[in-house]
Amino acid sequence: MSPSDDGEETLAALIEASRTPEGREGLSDVLDDTLFLLPASPSRLLLLRLRLLRNLLAGHELNQYAFIERCGPAAVAASVLSFPSLAPDVARAALQALGNAALAGEFHRNAVWEALFPEVLQEFAGLRDQGVLDPLCMVLDTCCGGEGGRGRLEELCHEELGLPILVQVVTTASQVGHKEEWLEWLLFKVCVEEQKFESLFYALCSTNDVEHTDSGEYNAKHVFLLGTLSRCLNSHPKEVTVSDGFAHDVFNLHKHAAETVNFTHRGTSPLPTGSPAIDVLGYTLQLLRDICAWESTSSDTQRPVDSLLQTGFVQRLLRYLGELEPPSTIRKSMAGGQGDNHPALENAKVCPYIGYRRDLIAVIANCLNGRKKVQDEIRQLGGIMLLLQQCVIDEDNPYLREWGLLAVKNLLEENEENQKEVSELEMQEPVITPEIANIGLKVEIDKETGRPKLVNTSDT
Repeated sequence: MSPSDDGEETLAALIEASRTPEGREGLSDVLDDTLFLLPASPSRLLLLRLRLLRNLLAGHELNQYAFIERCGPAAVAASVLSFPSLAPDVARAALQALGNAALAGEFHRNAVWEALFPEVLQEFAGLRDQGVLDPLCMVLDTCCGGEGGRGRLEELCHEELGLPILVQVVTTASQVGHKEEWLEWLLFKVCVEEQKFESLFYALCSTNDVEHTDSGEYNAKHVFLLGTLSRCLNSHPKEVTVSDGFAHDVFNLHKHAAETVNFTHRGTSPLPTGSPAIDVLGYTLQLLRDICAWESTSSDTQRPVDSLLQTGFVQRLLRYLGELEPPSTIRKSMAGGQGDNHPALENAKVCPYIGYRRDLIAVIANCLNGRKKVQDEIRQLGGIMLLLQQCVIDEDNPYLREWGLLAVKNLLEENEENQKEVSELEMQEPVITPEIANIGLKVEIDKETGRPKLVNTSDT
């Protein structure tokens, strides 16, 4: 059988035979004929021949090398773009073939990149199709990795040549979604390792965007980008590197979002809420939580949290927390049974999404871990009692109690000054705020461990 036959059945049989390593080994001589016939292929045969190429290039070293030697990337690009409109299934097969070739090594990655960047990649990126997006991200991420990947990554981040490709990729992903992890790794390379987060974020503020947002500044593409970066950092902390620049960009964006969000309307859903400004606020906070917990695999690398702590980071977080109304269980127990109508709550802010208070506490807890300077700063800012009040259940903030207890544990651990202040709050008695006492709970210091614990007063 030969791909020069006109019959689709012959090509289908070749595609099936090339699915296995043994089959690809037996069809290595088919590659030349397939490449030769690509330019003159009608659309249906072009699709089948691209699928055959994809299979032939899957992990077969000789085929991958022959493909590059015979200018395969350029032939594929020219054949695909020869039609008036680019069909998604054709684009998908072409990108899969190119991705399989690029996986073979630096020689192959460079050849694929030179054939595609930037014009051909822009054409592929313009297709709003999930089936095209995943292999496109595979090609981009693969080419931007390895020995010579840094130079290609810089080209991809170029304001005029590469950034429009990334904007199209994020736009498509925010509309149709993605299934594979190539996109997450690509965006993390661009935004965190290459420190182009700010450039990409503001490039997503298209003046032609038809979306109407509550802030006029943020949109669904911003939310998607932040959510993707958050998931990647949370899921793969040991496989990525977090830069100081990225940490500061996220913190600055969070501060801006906090000035934009309306804190007078209580949120009724977790992230994403559908409100771009609130989602930006929440995802930047979750990113900060994981940035503050991130540890470099290199002992001589400064952690980005240490850089953040020099910018009034903790003071701002405590301010945000102190401006909020108390947790729901404390509000319900406030004097006179007035609950949310209590005069003291008149000017208090509310959580704009379910989990906001918990996320604030989580960032503080991670900042406190093993840092006496932060422990002392919180005491000096009068924040000890504020943190103690977070050790309760809050119906608007799942796992607040657990994060609150972790924060207090980190606050008191090996810090005699903080332990002394807690113990003196009630003349050596358990620490009981009026609100916590009214709901039958108290925070006390375990005499053996020196750590705080939450106790039900009905049991003592």
